[in-house]
Amino acid sequence: MSSVFITGATSGIGRCAARLYARNGSAATRIVVTGRRKALLDEVCAEVEAAGTGARALGLHVDVADRTAMMDAAASLPEEFASTSILVNNAGLAAGVATVADGNIDDWDQMIDVNCKGLLYTTKAVLPGMIERGLGHVVNVGSVAGSYALPMGNVYCGTKAFVNHLTLAMRAELFGKGVRVTSVEPGNTETEFSVVRFKGDEEKAAAVYAGETERVAMTGDDIADVIYFCTNGIGQHVNINRVEMMPERQGLQGPFQFDRT
Repeated sequence: MSSVFITGATSGIGRCAARLYARNGSAATRIVVTGRRKALLDEVCAEVEAAGTGARALGLHVDVADRTAMMDAAASLPEEFASTSILVNNAGLAAGVATVADGNIDDWDQMIDVNCKGLLYTTKAVLPGMIERGLGHVVNVGSVAGSYALPMGNVYCGTKAFVNHLTLAMRAELFGKGVRVTSVEPGNTETEFSVVRFKGDEEKAAAVYAGETERVAMTGDDIADVIYFCTNGIGQHVNINRVEMMPERQGLQGPFQFDRT
């Protein structure tokens, strides 16, 4: 019995992905979800098991940036959840808005710890089993910010460039081993992302997603649909290396610039 392992699953893309895998699953589906907010983690597990397909969930109340806790949690999974076939490295954040000269070093450390180290710790805990079984798929959630520089988002852009390029390096290492690797790189997506980035200022966060009459941002469900397609929508002999996606109203001037004309 194999499982889907999703980090950062208490909200946004991760939570949407957990629900989608559950809705499209069966009595054999096992979904491991991680997060730092225990109450929300319990809600996600309940949503998975209420999907009506027989899918079962296990919540790991753990911070991906805590190397020992993450490795121990993954190593202690019950047998029915322990064989991961799909890993969705979704946990990530942007903290603060500042130039490098004025940046907050604590914000930098937090982004590097979660977006880079946390992804590596989780992958290290799960990937060897995939290689041993000769079957698996790692999806790293990157960002268009890793390809298009975002002023005042310098370190976040750097961490997502790391994720995007690390995925390609993993792909180069893993081809022929039965383990697929994909980088899904979204543009503007309406989740808690901006609330965290603006340190709880919901008014500023809402302005990022504000449209006059049309939707100018994608949703967590939009990204989850693409993640699911990459892992389940095509044959095992096909590897989608990377997917870059933006809302129709977002152009290439920069990750958060829009054309609403």
